[in-house]
Amino acid sequence: MKKSVITIAVAATVGLGTIFGAAPLKIEAESISKLKGEQNKIQEKRSDLKSGINQANDKISDLQNQQADVKSEMKRIDFAIGDTTTKINEKTAKIEETKAEVAKLQEETKVIKERIEKRNVLLKDRARSYQETGGMVNYLDVLMGSTSFSDFIDRANAVATIMQADQDILKQHEADKKELESKQAQVETDLASLEKMLADLEKMNQQLSAQKAEKDKLLGALKNQEAEEHEHIMDLTEEEQLLAAQDAAIQKAIKMEQEAQARAAAEAAKAAKNSQASGGGGASTTIPNNSSGYWTQPAVGRLSSGFGGRGDGNHYGVDIANATRVPIVAAADGVVIKSYSSTSYGECIFISHSINGQVYTTVYAHMSSRIAGNGAVVKKGQQIGVMGNTGASEGQHLHFELHKGPWTQDKRYAIDPASLVPLPGR
Repeated sequence: MKKSVITIAVAATVGLGTIFGAAPLKIEAESISKLKGEQNKIQEKRSDLKSGINQANDKISDLQNQQADVKSEMKRIDFAIGDTTTKINEKTAKIEETKAEVAKLQEETKVIKERIEKRNVLLKDRARSYQETGGMVNYLDVLMGSTSFSDFIDRANAVATIMQADQDILKQHEADKKELESKQAQVETDLASLEKMLADLEKMNQQLSAQKAEKDKLLGALKNQEAEEHEHIMDLTEEEQLLAAQDAAIQKAIKMEQEAQARAAAEAAKAAKNSQASGGGGASTTIPNNSSGYWTQPAVGRLSSGFGGRGDGNHYGVDIANATRVPIVAAADGVVIKSYSSTSYGECIFISHSINGQVYTTVYAHMSSRIAGNGAVVKKGQQIGVMGNTGASEGQHLHFELHKGPWTQDKRYAIDPASLVPLPGR
């Protein structure tokens, strides 16, 4: 958001040219009506500014609520990332355990395979023996070859034992094969399941991290918008304060003009004569001669820059330069509303003038010092400061602005001072 050229505060004055002018001026009801019209415009503008400030505050509140929601969501995402990371670590450890089980099973598999291989050899030898001896016939020969009943019994027991052993070998052989197949299938299933869960968790973690990055970006954008709204409020508040000061000055001007209408013509003439005598300062070569009419030259020097476009943008005033420290005087009668330092205008004074019911505002910037303070009534040609090089200035000069109406940040009412005010070389 673009900042106003005045970033700290501004000074303004409302002139009373109808009262302290160099020449007597007849006060008419029309003049007061014009002042009241200007006052109504300022009050309407202040109302608009206050409405804008309220809207900006509402927007800030909404932005802050959005930020709170985003922070809450980020907190939830952080918790989810932490939980997912814990699960990833658990699954990774479980995979390592399962891999260790696989390695152990592989060793057991070697043993089982060796047992199976030995049984295969034994069974093959036994089968070969059956073929060569006739199988069961060989066992009958063993029984028939007994020499006694006791020997027969011993031989029968031996044959039964051998036959049972053969059956046990076959059963164990089948059991070992099934056990091996079952363990291999189970471990492979477990390992595949764990690896899939780990991949899913890692993918989820990446998605959560991406969501957090988006929330971080959104939060940053919301904070920037809030900062812009705060800056906007500062601009609106600054302009509203200036308009409030000008409103008060116009009210003061209205009151003084009403009082002036009750004065006698002789007293008005006397006041005009005294104003001319005290405000001239003609004896000094550094103070400009007090011109006739409502306006006078604000400083002695050369016109170094005129009104309008130039290399660095629009120039809303004129520059009067001088190598020596010269006085700055009020260009017309007025009342100082406020005077102080600005980072851009430097030591500056704003003066608002009322001439025939028309409000004008003059700006005096880059002074080395200010003499006129807030609320002071000044006359045309009265010294208000000293030319300098303060603020955003390059070289000693007076930056002088004239606004037909109140001063605003966009300077919509700025006019060329040369159209009304006597200037050097003009």
